Amino acid sequence: MMMKKLFAALMAMTMTLSLAACSSSTTEATTTTESTAAETTTEAAAATDMEYVVDNGVLVVGITNFEPMDYPDANGEWIGFDADMARGFADYLGVDIEFVEIEWSNKILELNAKTIDCVWNGMTLTEEVMSAMGTSNAYCNNAQVVVMKADTAAKYDEPMAEADFFAFAAEDGSAGDAELSALGYNVTLVQDQATALMEVAAGTADACAIDLLMAGAMIGEGTSYADMVMVGTLNSEEYGVGFRTDSDLVDAINAFFSEAYADGSMMEIAETYGVDASILAQ
Repeated sequence: MMMKKLFAALMAMTMTLSLAACSSSTTEATTTTESTAAETTTEAAAATDMEYVVDNGVLVVGITNFEPMDYPDANGEWIGFDADMARGFADYLGVDIEFVEIEWSNKILELNAKTIDCVWNGMTLTEEVMSAMGTSNAYCNNAQVVVMKADTAAKYDEPMAEADFFAFAAEDGSAGDAELSALGYNVTLVQDQATALMEVAAGTADACAIDLLMAGAMIGEGTSYADMVMVGTLNSEEYGVGFRTDSDLVDAINAFFSEAYADGSMMEIAETYGVDASILAQ
Protein backbone atom coordinates (compact mmCIF):
# COMPACT_ATOMS: atom_id res chain seq x y z
CA MET A 1 0.00 0.00 0.00
CA MET A 2 2.81 2.36 0.93
CA MET A 3 4.57 1.61 -2.40
CA LYS A 4 1.39 2.48 -4.33
CA LYS A 5 1.02 5.77 -2.48
CA LEU A 6 4.67 6.62 -3.08
CA PHE A 7 4.37 5.78 -6.79
CA ALA A 8 1.23 7.93 -7.09
CA ALA A 9 2.99 10.88 -5.40
CA LEU A 10 5.97 10.58 -7.74
CA MET A 11 3.68 10.49 -10.82
CA ALA A 12 1.81 13.62 -9.64
CA MET A 13 5.09 15.44 -9.07
CA THR A 14 6.36 14.44 -12.54
CA MET A 15 3.19 15.69 -14.23
CA THR A 16 3.36 18.99 -12.32
CA LEU A 17 6.96 19.56 -13.41
CA SER A 18 6.08 18.61 -17.02
CA LEU A 19 3.16 21.06 -17.12
CA ALA A 20 5.32 23.79 -15.62
CA ALA A 21 7.97 23.19 -18.28
CA CYS A 22 5.37 23.31 -21.08
CA SER A 23 3.89 26.50 -19.63
CA SER A 24 7.34 28.08 -19.44
CA SER A 25 8.12 27.03 -23.03
CA THR A 26 4.81 28.37 -24.30
CA THR A 27 5.30 31.65 -22.44
CA GLU A 28 8.82 32.03 -23.84
CA ALA A 29 7.58 31.30 -27.37
CA THR A 30 4.72 33.76 -27.03
CA THR A 31 7.05 36.40 -25.63
CA THR A 32 9.53 35.84 -28.45
CA THR A 33 6.77 36.07 -31.09
CA GLU A 34 5.34 39.23 -29.56
CA SER A 35 8.82 40.74 -29.33
CA THR A 36 9.55 39.92 -32.98
CA ALA A 37 6.20 41.37 -34.10
CA ALA A 38 6.81 44.51 -32.06
CA GLU A 39 10.28 44.91 -33.58
CA THR A 40 8.83 44.46 -37.10
CA THR A 41 6.10 47.01 -36.41
CA THR A 42 8.64 49.46 -35.01
CA GLU A 43 10.90 49.03 -38.02
CA ALA A 44 7.96 49.56 -40.39
CA ALA A 45 6.87 52.66 -38.50
CA ALA A 46 10.42 54.03 -38.55
CA ALA A 47 10.66 53.85 -42.37
CA THR A 48 9.98 57.21 -44.02
CA ASP A 49 7.85 57.60 -47.12
CA MET A 50 10.95 58.26 -49.21
CA GLU A 51 12.61 55.12 -47.83
CA TYR A 52 9.46 53.18 -48.69
CA VAL A 53 9.57 54.36 -52.31
CA VAL A 54 13.33 53.93 -52.67
CA ASP A 55 13.19 50.43 -51.15
CA ASN A 56 10.45 49.49 -53.62
CA GLY A 57 12.52 50.95 -56.45
CA VAL A 58 9.52 52.64 -58.07
CA LEU A 59 7.43 55.79 -57.71
CA VAL A 60 3.77 54.92 -58.39
CA VAL A 61 1.93 57.97 -59.74
CA GLY A 62 -1.86 58.27 -59.74
CA ILE A 63 -3.25 60.02 -62.83
CA THR A 64 -6.26 60.40 -65.13
CA ASN A 65 -6.45 61.04 -68.86
CA PHE A 66 -6.01 64.82 -68.84
CA GLU A 67 -4.33 66.52 -71.78
CA PRO A 68 -1.94 68.40 -71.66
CA MET A 69 -0.89 67.16 -68.19
CA ASP A 70 -1.18 63.34 -68.45
CA TYR A 71 -2.38 61.52 -71.57
CA PRO A 72 -1.35 58.51 -73.71
CA ASP A 73 0.52 58.96 -76.97
CA ALA A 74 -0.03 56.81 -80.08
CA ASN A 75 1.97 53.99 -78.48
CA GLY A 76 0.02 54.12 -75.22
CA GLU A 77 2.89 55.74 -73.30
CA TRP A 78 1.91 58.45 -70.82
CA ILE A 79 3.14 61.90 -71.80
CA GLY A 80 2.25 65.48 -70.86
CA PHE A 81 3.71 68.18 -68.64
CA ASP A 82 2.95 66.36 -65.39
CA ALA A 83 4.00 62.96 -66.76
CA ASP A 84 7.36 64.30 -67.98
CA MET A 85 7.99 66.14 -64.72
CA ALA A 86 7.10 63.00 -62.76
CA ARG A 87 9.70 61.04 -64.73
CA GLY A 88 12.25 63.70 -63.85
CA PHE A 89 11.35 63.41 -60.17
CA ALA A 90 11.66 59.62 -60.27
CA ASP A 91 15.16 60.02 -61.76
CA TYR A 92 15.92 62.55 -59.01
CA LEU A 93 15.00 59.90 -56.42
CA GLY A 94 16.89 57.19 -58.32
CA VAL A 95 13.83 54.96 -58.90
CA ASP A 96 11.66 53.77 -61.78
CA ILE A 97 8.21 55.19 -62.44
CA GLU A 98 4.80 53.59 -62.87
CA PHE A 99 1.64 55.45 -63.92
CA VAL A 100 -1.70 54.16 -62.62
CA GLU A 101 -5.07 55.48 -63.81
CA ILE A 102 -7.32 56.12 -60.83
CA GLU A 103 -10.87 57.19 -60.13
CA TRP A 104 -10.30 60.83 -59.27
CA SER A 105 -12.82 60.80 -56.43
CA ASN A 106 -10.81 57.96 -54.79
CA LYS A 107 -7.40 59.66 -54.91
CA ILE A 108 -7.08 60.10 -51.13
CA LEU A 109 -8.09 56.47 -50.48
CA GLU A 110 -5.58 55.26 -53.09
CA LEU A 111 -2.79 57.21 -51.40
CA ASN A 112 -3.57 55.96 -47.93
CA ALA A 113 -3.88 52.37 -49.15
CA LYS A 114 -0.43 52.74 -50.77
CA THR A 115 -1.67 51.60 -54.16
CA ILE A 116 -0.09 54.84 -55.37
CA ASP A 117 2.63 57.05 -53.89
CA CYS A 118 1.49 60.43 -55.19
CA VAL A 119 -1.24 62.20 -57.15
CA TRP A 120 0.26 64.18 -60.03
CA ASN A 121 -2.47 65.17 -62.44
CA GLY A 122 -3.20 68.88 -62.53
CA MET A 123 -4.59 68.61 -59.01
CA THR A 124 -6.18 71.77 -57.63
CA LEU A 125 -4.94 72.71 -54.18
CA THR A 126 -8.33 72.85 -52.48
CA GLU A 127 -8.85 72.94 -48.71
CA GLU A 128 -10.02 69.32 -48.82
CA VAL A 129 -6.90 68.18 -50.67
CA MET A 130 -4.49 70.14 -48.47
CA SER A 131 -6.08 68.85 -45.26
CA ALA A 132 -5.97 65.20 -46.39
CA MET A 133 -2.57 65.08 -48.14
CA GLY A 134 0.94 66.38 -47.90
CA THR A 135 1.11 68.78 -50.86
CA SER A 136 3.91 70.37 -52.86
CA ASN A 137 4.32 74.05 -53.51
CA ALA A 138 1.96 75.31 -56.22
CA TYR A 139 3.60 75.01 -59.63
CA CYS A 140 0.92 76.08 -62.12
CA ASN A 141 -1.97 78.55 -62.41
CA ASN A 142 -5.31 77.32 -63.71
CA ALA A 143 -9.05 78.03 -63.72
CA GLN A 144 -12.28 76.08 -64.12
CA VAL A 145 -14.04 77.05 -67.35
CA VAL A 146 -17.39 76.21 -68.94
CA VAL A 147 -17.24 74.74 -72.43
CA MET A 148 -20.05 74.09 -74.91
CA LYS A 149 -20.63 73.69 -78.63
CA ALA A 150 -20.26 76.94 -80.55
CA ASP A 151 -23.67 76.60 -82.22
CA THR A 152 -25.34 76.07 -78.82
CA ALA A 153 -23.55 79.08 -77.33
CA ALA A 154 -24.63 81.21 -80.31
CA LYS A 155 -28.26 80.81 -79.25
CA TYR A 156 -27.65 83.00 -76.18
CA ASP A 157 -26.44 86.56 -75.74
CA GLU A 158 -24.83 85.47 -72.45
CA PRO A 159 -24.77 81.66 -72.16
CA MET A 160 -23.89 81.65 -68.46
CA ALA A 161 -27.00 83.69 -67.70
CA GLU A 162 -28.97 80.61 -68.76
CA ALA A 163 -26.75 78.10 -66.94
CA ASP A 164 -29.56 77.11 -64.54
CA PHE A 165 -31.19 75.33 -67.48
CA PHE A 166 -28.09 73.55 -68.78
CA ALA A 167 -27.24 69.90 -68.25
CA PHE A 168 -23.56 69.93 -67.22
CA ALA A 169 -20.97 67.15 -67.20
CA ALA A 170 -17.99 67.20 -64.82
CA GLU A 171 -15.33 64.83 -63.54
CA ASP A 172 -16.38 63.23 -60.26
CA GLY A 173 -14.47 64.77 -57.37
CA SER A 174 -12.91 67.53 -59.48
CA ALA A 175 -12.74 71.27 -58.85
CA GLY A 176 -15.25 71.69 -61.69
CA ASP A 177 -17.65 69.35 -59.92
CA ALA A 178 -17.28 71.38 -56.71
CA GLU A 179 -17.85 74.73 -58.45
CA LEU A 180 -20.92 73.61 -60.40
CA SER A 181 -22.45 71.88 -57.38
CA ALA A 182 -21.91 74.96 -55.21
CA LEU A 183 -23.84 76.99 -57.77
CA GLY A 184 -26.69 74.47 -57.71
CA TYR A 185 -26.41 73.51 -61.37
CA ASN A 186 -27.59 70.20 -62.84
CA VAL A 187 -24.43 68.08 -62.99
CA THR A 188 -23.83 64.55 -64.29
CA LEU A 189 -20.58 63.16 -62.87
CA VAL A 190 -18.26 61.22 -65.17
CA GLN A 191 -14.95 59.39 -64.88
CA ASP A 192 -12.63 62.13 -66.12
CA GLN A 193 -12.50 65.48 -67.93
CA ALA A 194 -11.96 63.86 -71.33
CA THR A 195 -15.28 62.03 -70.83
CA ALA A 196 -16.97 65.32 -69.87
CA LEU A 197 -15.93 66.75 -73.24
CA MET A 198 -17.23 63.66 -75.01
CA GLU A 199 -20.61 64.08 -73.29
CA VAL A 200 -20.91 67.57 -74.78
CA ALA A 201 -19.74 66.35 -78.20
CA ALA A 202 -22.35 63.57 -78.12
CA GLY A 203 -25.12 65.98 -77.09
CA THR A 204 -25.82 64.18 -73.81
CA ALA A 205 -24.71 67.32 -71.95
CA ASP A 206 -25.18 70.97 -72.88
CA ALA A 207 -21.90 72.06 -71.31
CA CYS A 208 -19.06 70.85 -69.12
CA ALA A 209 -16.64 72.29 -66.60
CA ILE A 210 -12.98 71.48 -67.27
CA ASP A 211 -9.57 72.94 -66.50
CA LEU A 212 -8.49 75.99 -68.51
CA LEU A 213 -5.25 74.26 -69.49
CA MET A 214 -7.18 71.31 -70.87
CA ALA A 215 -9.55 73.60 -72.75
CA GLY A 216 -6.57 75.37 -74.30
CA ALA A 217 -5.23 72.06 -75.58
CA MET A 218 -8.46 70.29 -76.51
CA ILE A 219 -11.01 72.75 -77.98
CA GLY A 220 -11.09 75.26 -80.81
CA GLU A 221 -9.54 75.42 -84.24
CA GLY A 222 -7.00 72.72 -84.99
CA THR A 223 -8.04 70.49 -82.08
CA SER A 224 -10.15 67.38 -81.62
CA TYR A 225 -13.11 69.57 -80.62
CA ALA A 226 -12.94 72.40 -83.14
CA ASP A 227 -16.65 73.15 -82.72
CA MET A 228 -16.42 73.94 -78.98
CA VAL A 229 -15.83 77.26 -77.21
CA MET A 230 -15.32 78.59 -73.68
CA VAL A 231 -18.29 80.59 -72.44
CA GLY A 232 -17.40 81.32 -68.81
CA THR A 233 -14.89 81.06 -65.98
CA LEU A 234 -15.91 79.60 -62.61
CA ASN A 235 -12.80 80.29 -60.52
CA SER A 236 -9.03 80.64 -60.44
CA GLU A 237 -6.79 78.05 -58.80
CA GLU A 238 -3.34 76.52 -58.50
CA TYR A 239 -1.99 73.02 -59.10
CA GLY A 240 0.12 70.94 -56.72
CA VAL A 241 1.28 67.34 -56.25
CA GLY A 242 -0.19 65.25 -53.42
CA PHE A 243 1.54 62.73 -51.15
CA ARG A 244 0.59 60.91 -47.98
CA THR A 245 0.17 63.13 -44.92
CA ASP A 246 3.53 64.09 -43.34
CA SER A 247 5.45 62.48 -46.23
CA ASP A 248 9.10 63.56 -46.51
CA LEU A 249 8.65 63.36 -50.29
CA VAL A 250 7.04 66.82 -50.06
CA ASP A 251 10.38 68.42 -49.18
CA ALA A 252 12.05 66.34 -51.89
CA ILE A 253 9.68 67.47 -54.62
CA ASN A 254 9.89 71.11 -53.60
CA ALA A 255 13.68 70.87 -53.88
CA PHE A 256 13.29 69.16 -57.27
CA PHE A 257 10.90 71.89 -58.49
CA SER A 258 13.34 74.59 -57.37
CA GLU A 259 16.23 72.97 -59.24
CA ALA A 260 14.17 72.25 -62.37
CA TYR A 261 12.93 75.85 -62.49
CA ALA A 262 16.43 77.26 -61.94
CA ASP A 263 18.08 75.15 -64.65
CA GLY A 264 15.29 75.82 -67.18
CA SER A 265 14.17 72.20 -67.59
CA MET A 266 10.72 72.87 -66.09
CA MET A 267 10.03 75.68 -68.57
CA GLU A 268 11.39 73.60 -71.44
CA ILE A 269 8.89 70.84 -70.69
CA ALA A 270 6.13 73.43 -70.21
CA GLU A 271 6.83 74.93 -73.64
CA THR A 272 6.58 71.46 -75.20
CA TYR A 273 2.98 71.17 -73.99
CA GLY A 274 1.97 74.83 -74.30
CA VAL A 275 1.55 75.53 -70.58
CA ASP A 276 4.60 77.80 -70.09
CA ALA A 277 2.47 80.92 -69.49
CA SER A 278 0.88 79.23 -66.46
CA ILE A 279 4.03 78.00 -64.69
CA LEU A 280 4.76 79.57 -61.30
CA ALA A 281 8.27 80.54 -60.20
CA GLN A 282 9.81 78.09 -57.76
